[in-house]
Amino acid sequence: MATTEKPSARTDSGGMSFERPIKELEAKLAELEALALRTRLDISSEIEALRKQHRTALETTYKDLSAWETVNVARHNDRPVALDYIHMLDDFVELCGDKYFADDKAMVAGLATLGGRRFMLIAHRKGKTTKERLACNFGCAHPEGYRKALRKMQLAAKLGLPIVTMINTPGAYPGIGAEERGQAAAIAENILQMMSIRAPILSIVIGEGGSGGALGIGVGDRVLMMEYSYYSVISPEGCAAILWKDGERTPDAAESLKLTSKDLLGLKLIDGVIPEPLGGAHRAPAVAMEEVKRTILRELEALDGVDPDDLVRTRRRKFRQMGWLPGRFPTA
Repeated sequence: MATTEKPSARTDSGGMSFERPIKELEAKLAELEALALRTRLDISSEIEALRKQHRTALETTYKDLSAWETVNVARHNDRPVALDYIHMLDDFVELCGDKYFADDKAMVAGLATLGGRRFMLIAHRKGKTTKERLACNFGCAHPEGYRKALRKMQLAAKLGLPIVTMINTPGAYPGIGAEERGQAAAIAENILQMMSIRAPILSIVIGEGGSGGALGIGVGDRVLMMEYSYYSVISPEGCAAILWKDGERTPDAAESLKLTSKDLLGLKLIDGVIPEPLGGAHRAPAVAMEEVKRTILRELEALDGVDPDDLVRTRRRKFRQMGWLPGRFPTA
C-alpha cells in the first residue's frame, strides 16, 4: 500500500506526555484509596486533598492546551468514536454499499432514531480494536465510502429526513487503488452536491477532521466541533513534512494551521463548539456522548420547518463567505 502519511498518531494506553503529572496524581490517589480499603485507616482528609489537587491539575492543564496537545487529545484511544455514538441511539438501521464497487467499512451510514427524531446518520468509522481499525483503515475512507455517503444523503432528502454527519478522519485513504477509483472526484462531487441537498445538514467533528476526507461529509447548515477535536486542511505531520521536511516541526505546524475549535470559531469557519468533560471526552465518554446527544436534538429542532430553498441558499452563502475579510472582498 502506498501512503503519503501515517493514518493517525495514536497515544499509548498510559496517556499523553503532557498528562504525566496528572497520571502520577491518579496513581497516588488510587494507592491511597486502596490503602484505606485494605487497612481501614482514616485517611479521608488526605484523599480529599489529593482529589482537589488532581482536579486543579486537570483544570490548569486543559485550560491552555497547545494546538499539538489538542490533536493528541482528539486521537486518544479512549475517545468515543462513531460506533459508540451509534450505541446511544434508540434505533439504527445500517445502509451499505455504493452500488458501484464495494461497501467501505471506513464510512458508516444508516437510518437513525434519537429522542423520537428520525434522521440519516453518516459517520467516519475508526473502530475500537486493532483489528477493527485495520478493517476501517483508521477512518480513512475510499471513494466508494464517499459515494455511499452521498447516496444516503440523497435518499434522506427524498424521505424528508435531516442529515447528521460525524467527522473523525485524518484524511481520505491515499492509496493507489483509491486514486485509481477517483478519490478526488468523489470528494469533490460530495462537496458540490451537499451544497444543493434540500434537507437540513448538521455536521459534527467528534475527533480528527483532516483534509478533504473531512470535507467530503462536512458541508452543513450547522458545522460544530467538540472542544478538543481538530479540523484542518492537512494533518500536522503532513504539513511539517511538506513545509520543513522535518517531523520535529509537527507542533509548529499544528500551531500555524489554526486547527483547534477555539481558533476556528474565532475565524467563523465553524458555527459552535460542543463542551467536553474536564480532561477531555476520553475521561468521561458517557458524559461527552450525552452532551452530543443533547446538541443533536437541539440543532435538529432549530432546523425544523426551514424552507428547503432557504436552507440551500443560506448554506451556499455561508461557505462562499468563509475567509473573506471585511473591506477587502465584496460580500455575497
